[in-house]
Amino acid sequence: MAIPQTLELLSPAKNKEFGMAAISHGADAVYIGAAQFGARSAAGNPVSEIEELAAYAHLYKAKVYIALNTILFDNELADAGKLIDRLWNAGADALIIQDMGLLEMDLPPIPLFASTQANNQTVARVQFLEASGFERVILARELGIRQIEEIAQSTTVALEAFVHGAICACYSGQCYFSAAIGNRSANRGECGQPCRLPWNLMFQSDQGLEEDRVLEKERHLLSLKDMNRSDHLGRLAAAGITSFKIEGRLKDLAYVKNITAFYRQKLDSLMTSGSVYSPASSGRTSFSFVPDPLKTFNRGETDYFLFGRKGKIHSFDTPKSLGEKIGLVDRIDTRYLTLKKSHDIQNGDGLCYMDQRGSLQGFQVNSTDQGNIYPSGRMNLKKSSLFSGALIYRNHDHLFLKKLGGDSAQRRIGLDLSFHETVEGFVLKGRDEDENQVEVRLDMEKIVAQNEPAALATLNKQLGKLGASVFYLGQLTLHSKPYFIPTRDLNQIRRALLERMTLKRAKAYDRAAAIPRPLPAPYPETQVDFTANVSNEKAIEFYRKRGVKIVESAFELSPHGPGTVVMTLRHCIRQALGACPKETKTSSGGWSDPLFIENKKGRFQLVFDCKRCQMKILTL
Repeated sequence: MAIPQTLELLSPAKNKEFGMAAISHGADAVYIGAAQFGARSAAGNPVSEIEELAAYAHLYKAKVYIALNTILFDNELADAGKLIDRLWNAGADALIIQDMGLLEMDLPPIPLFASTQANNQTVARVQFLEASGFERVILARELGIRQIEEIAQSTTVALEAFVHGAICACYSGQCYFSAAIGNRSANRGECGQPCRLPWNLMFQSDQGLEEDRVLEKERHLLSLKDMNRSDHLGRLAAAGITSFKIEGRLKDLAYVKNITAFYRQKLDSLMTSGSVYSPASSGRTSFSFVPDPLKTFNRGETDYFLFGRKGKIHSFDTPKSLGEKIGLVDRIDTRYLTLKKSHDIQNGDGLCYMDQRGSLQGFQVNSTDQGNIYPSGRMNLKKSSLFSGALIYRNHDHLFLKKLGGDSAQRRIGLDLSFHETVEGFVLKGRDEDENQVEVRLDMEKIVAQNEPAALATLNKQLGKLGASVFYLGQLTLHSKPYFIPTRDLNQIRRALLERMTLKRAKAYDRAAAIPRPLPAPYPETQVDFTANVSNEKAIEFYRKRGVKIVESAFELSPHGPGTVVMTLRHCIRQALGACPKETKTSSGGWSDPLFIENKKGRFQLVFDCKRCQMKILTL
């Protein structure tokens, strides 16, 4: 019989609390940043808290991965090495990196994962990373299902893919836009998110005889919807993905709980009886709410390019969360509005809409009465920008978020108990779902029960109370005649067994060490430019050992001049606005080249590579 393929649900952890919540809500693993060198500089954590998180995770055989995925400067390498030693000793299971210089350092035996920042787009790239000793490769978000299949069929390395959350407009690791306009490097964890800003789109008039024509004004032309691939997990698993990643180390706790629970249920539905898949960790999770991705941060949904270019992937009107669609405005009175269909709007909900100028507006609900919705404050709706026919969204569901504010999930490990009679008294034995076994003896005088049914009921009741432990009762078997045993003794033996089993699980966790580092494998090219993000001597050494003759410095060390590509995107503004030459059958979609985007941050040229169906942004 074939061994089932494990599928891992990987959730973000801003800190220890978020990480524990993710595991409680069903994550098989979490990724978290240390105090330094993570691609989210605002989500760093002390090693002591990572150690506590790892201890909690390992009770469930869940894992903790450290996002140490910035590029490093020479003066940071020693500190990075010391930090990695401490993280390994704290119980971290793997390190997510993009800086190849780390592979030339004397690291502890911690497995290395290639961050999506390492630009993992092609078969050749993933083959090289596998040959270099990486044990997992996190694929570029832009890949389609056929490309994923081709990579999986051409390699043996474990593959991870994003399935939910915010999408970087640019290929990860290849974005220098923030560094170019504000000296905030995305590859150093300091992205200023220029892709979420409003921009003007314009083209330059012929020979400068006229003023530049503005085609789109103050629109978020680089802002994309959020990814949601929840309907395609089975297809991704069949293609070779074994780890399903949720984006969001800067999102709030409600988002982490809700989205983790949602994908836990989705993955569990793939693991029915007879399935070829199994979960990557232990335990069974139950929820006190119904997970719904539209009820926490959501810019709209797209499966991105998983099945080719289809549908709208952009969110030009706003980069903010819209939430769930509720309905169209029917009537507007001075103090209240009504919708054209019934709804479940409650006091404290937050509603929003796009006004007729395309700007996002919103208000909090003070009360509802027979379908009438009353905003808080003294808002005169007839004098507001609200209009009949406006589409209302709910971006703050008060009751839903209130549920998530408490204990919204329980994760328990299956435990079978058996109670036996011994010569000296009794013994309670336990076997958990991972075959860990412990027993606790109770030596005492055996007194035959006068009321056997009552004695049996007491045994079942008291031994089966697993309370707030991490276990749930699978099966309780009694291998003893009914004796009178005081309730306090039964409680004591049960508590002792649960404590021993918890300790046994902690000691039994088998943390995998890294595979032996292989000999240097030839790099496919003899030259790498600044997009290889080489920022230290160790990284230069890495490439030279693998046959690369010319190694350019990273953008952060030597910013390039006019004509530098600061973003490469599969998102295309021209296509999104209905002016794609391929789709309109004209040479330029009816617009003159060159096109530019501009705001107070600067002016940049757009260049379209229609053969590859890509757009590039260049400095001027």
